[in-house]
Amino acid sequence: MVPVQTLDLSGKVALVTGGAVGIGKASVLALGRAGAFIGLHYHRSKEAAEALLADLKAENIDAVLLQGDLTTEEDANRIVDDLVKAAGRLDIVVNNSGGLVQRAKIEECPLDVWRKSLDINATSAFLVTRRAIPHLRATGSGRIVNLLSLSVQTGGANGAGAYAAGKGALMVFTHTLAKELAPHVRTNSIMPGTVETQHHEIHSTQEMMEAYRKQTPLGRNTMAEEVASSVLFLASDMSSHINGALIDISGGRFLR
Repeated sequence: MVPVQTLDLSGKVALVTGGAVGIGKASVLALGRAGAFIGLHYHRSKEAAEALLADLKAENIDAVLLQGDLTTEEDANRIVDDLVKAAGRLDIVVNNSGGLVQRAKIEECPLDVWRKSLDINATSAFLVTRRAIPHLRATGSGRIVNLLSLSVQTGGANGAGAYAAGKGALMVFTHTLAKELAPHVRTNSIMPGTVETQHHEIHSTQEMMEAYRKQTPLGRNTMAEEVASSVLFLASDMSSHINGALIDISGGRFLR
């Protein structure tokens, strides 16, 4: 039987890791406005997380702040447990937490940068997801959305190889979960292009950003809200028969 096709998430509970800024923030707002109770995770962005929580409350969106280092088993477990305790269930996990540690070509990449890149981009998602699986399965219709990067296709331009490797691991992790958790949990991934967020304000020059725009057939870089729209789609019943898929949101920059 085909589920009712709707973007309505009323009664659902969603955990968004790294939810205070950028794509995470946009995803929190999209899911919350669709009716979900939000578990808003952050690590160091306390002020941004508190400001976003205030915005959610102003819109009558139920949410709870969850602080912790997701590369540690203790914190990852606690965050999932605290959300379930506060909301009573867990339906959706958005593994958004991660980032570029340092630009370095592989032959010059320090071991600690390599390890940290895999930890924050892949191990964190593994730890959160592992703890969340029993709760997602219990709903009978759990959803996992993993945020990748265009670097899984490019190999990591301008010294982002370690970052690309972490996101590549997350892509394979998506495929594994799609097989192991079906039919009670669906797992999909999103591959954003160059998104106009704090990430690139820190790690990319204006010249690099302009070059990315020129390489994109649509003539501009991606906005966080455009990525969040696909997060909402994959978290909803509108995507009821999509499992193990990858959605490319890059304006056609790298056509396959």
